[in-house]
Amino acid sequence: MGFTFAHQGLVLVLVAASMVGVSLANKGWGSLGSHSHPHHHHPHNHTNGPKRIIVGGSQNWHFGVNYTDWSLKNGPFYINDTLVFKYDPPSNTTFPHSVYLLPHLKSFLNCNLRKAKMIANPTQGSGNGFEFALKKRKPYYFACGERNGFHCKVGLMKFAVVSPLRRRH
Repeated sequence: MGFTFAHQGLVLVLVAASMVGVSLANKGWGSLGSHSHPHHHHPHNHTNGPKRIIVGGSQNWHFGVNYTDWSLKNGPFYINDTLVFKYDPPSNTTFPHSVYLLPHLKSFLNCNLRKAKMIANPTQGSGNGFEFALKKRKPYYFACGERNGFHCKVGLMKFAVVSPLRRRH
């Protein structure tokens, strides 16, 4: 039991440190001139003004995509950006998906949905998708809650966002 507790503590520290590192890296994201680092590649989300971002890009929101990796590669996501969760409605050929907002890092790490809030049910992701605007500067923890957290735990359908303020040029 001591190993499990120590292991969870280490994972918690590493994830927290990663989030702080990403947040600090995002702090000056748009401030570098194009001449400062001519070979530095900026992701698509570096211009002024709110963006509408499809979660998962062309793969949308579905089982088996590592959304934590996707969010790190496609961020930062700023205050007033809108995340769009698109997924097929339940049918005989697709698994249902949903979107939950988890209350804190520990629930995110463990995919514990007990105190999470469903923000999109299995039918809300069809068509144009479910939209969630990042309105506050705080950590947001998203996960699929279907099959009692199985999609979150095994299917990697979870990611965290810390929304920095967008810098004006």
